[in-house]
Amino acid sequence: MPEPEPLSRTSSSTGPQFLIGKDSRGRWVVRDKRGLSGGLFINRAEAIKFAMFESGRCARAVIMVPGGLEFDWRPTVS
Repeated sequence: MPEPEPLSRTSSSTGPQFLIGKDSRGRWVVRDKRGLSGGLFINRAEAIKFAMFESGRCARAVIMVPGGLEFDWRPTVS
């Protein structure tokens, strides 16, 4: 699977990072890297709007994932 591509050229080292991509059913998925926040969206614009709001309007925290991204409701333990 290719590496995720940030909306901006640098990645965020503070705060949550949100992944955006399409699932196997063609829905837009947003989820934070820890699996604590996210959702399913009908279009890309709404997915980005949600991720930007949740990240405090930090474009560096929003990462577009090429290929598939499935929404997993279980939190990731790190």
